Amino acid sequence: MTFNRLLSRAVFVSRAGCRSAFTGSKPDMTNPNWFRVGLAFGTSAFLWGLLFKQHSTDTHEYKVRNGLE
Repeated sequence: MTFNRLLSRAVFVSRAGCRSAFTGSKPDMTNPNWFRVGLAFGTSAFLWGLLFKQHSTDTHEYKVRNGLE
């Protein structure tokens, strides 16, 4: 077997033998997965809430330490 034939056969086998698990089918844009959408927005809102709470706590602690409050 020549090198080109061997190489082309290896490329064919590697392309045919592996398929990405993440792109098995194209997503349906007309019917979104509402559970995943809600989970994404809920997680985002939860993290923003934690961020604001932590900022408020840190600001209060800073003011108390420096005698501003």
